[in-house]
Amino acid sequence: MNKTPLPSTDLLDRQWYVVDAADQTLGRLASEVAQVLRGKNKPTFTPHLDTGDFVVVINAEKVRVSGNKPTQKLYRRHSGRPGGMKTETFAHLQARLPERIIEKAVKGMLPHNALGRQLFRKLKVYKGAEHPHAAQQPQALALDPAAAAQ
Repeated sequence: MNKTPLPSTDLLDRQWYVVDAADQTLGRLASEVAQVLRGKNKPTFTPHLDTGDFVVVINAEKVRVSGNKPTQKLYRRHSGRPGGMKTETFAHLQARLPERIIEKAVKGMLPHNALGRQLFRKLKVYKGAEHPHAAQQPQALALDPAAAAQ
């Protein structure tokens, strides 16, 4: 009986990519980033293994959404105590913690299990154009041209 070859996770060469979120649509950006984190852009993709790469997102405060979402889209969090629900609009959260918007969008597109939590740790999001990962020599990630045009 033939066995299916599995990629060895310790032999994978993980690349670092940098993505500029300025004037990018939130959902389209998040889906591209999630695919790279998961490793779906590689021929060695295996659903139950972490074969993905690291992604650094810069200019998180300049991401955009369409329509009335800046005032109508709500982000909720709960402290765990009775009556501890806090609600915040997209515009308010973008002014306060713009990194959280991209992190939450990407995290929702990853598997909801231990593998997804491991993949999420490879995402780095920063507010401005500066990031501390220059030593890793990240390459610019080419986003889908159809997504960038809209």
